[in-house]
Amino acid sequence: MASFNKLKNVLMLAFDWILYGTGAADSCQVTVTQPRFLEADYSMNTVLLTCAFSASGCPFPREVLWFRFLTNRHEDLCTPVCTDHQKYKVLSVSENNVSLQINDLTVDDNAVYICGIAYSHSSSPHSKQTGDGTVLTKTGAEKQHSNGKFIFLIIASSLLFLYSTTVLTFFVIYKLKPKLLKKSGNEDQRTEDCKISSGRKIFQAIAQELQRQRYAEHCQQSDDLEGDTVYQNR
Repeated sequence: MASFNKLKNVLMLAFDWILYGTGAADSCQVTVTQPRFLEADYSMNTVLLTCAFSASGCPFPREVLWFRFLTNRHEDLCTPVCTDHQKYKVLSVSENNVSLQINDLTVDDNAVYICGIAYSHSSSPHSKQTGDGTVLTKTGAEKQHSNGKFIFLIIASSLLFLYSTTVLTFFVIYKLKPKLLKKSGNEDQRTEDCKISSGRKIFQAIAQELQRQRYAEHCQQSDDLEGDTVYQNR
């Protein structure tokens, strides 16, 4: 950050030297604002860097300049003529908005882009101002690949978890199956025993009822015979 500020100060001195002009003191006041960050997807080939400004009491003409700061150096892109017309193009979006169009975008274009607005016919120290810069970052294809690998790892982990759960379930069933069968057999045996016991009880009840009926018939016959004997004796 210190090297960036140093380069920016040097750039401002060069800016004043390039655009210095004679004239009476005036009240020209310029302010410039830029978005701090702009991230471009790896599939994008063109990007627009915006720059908004305001000017008060400034005589025309106006010049729009663009610079960029790399790791340890800066480059003049459009001052105001662009050094590479196929790569860079300055667009006037509205009265107080301009843009820098960058074509054939690559990861080598990652840098801090500075927008400058200058009224060269003004001698005011505030007639030439720059923005704080926009940090342009284009993600490489390797990031997309890494995201794909991460998604693949998540899917593989999920499938492995499902496989492990299935194997564990079958193992538990295999271990518990004899006990379950034994328990089921015991329950069936108890059910069968209950059925046999119930059948025996029913049979005993029927036998007792038949025996009771036979006993009643026998008693009735004995009473009849005794009655006939008494009648004959009379």
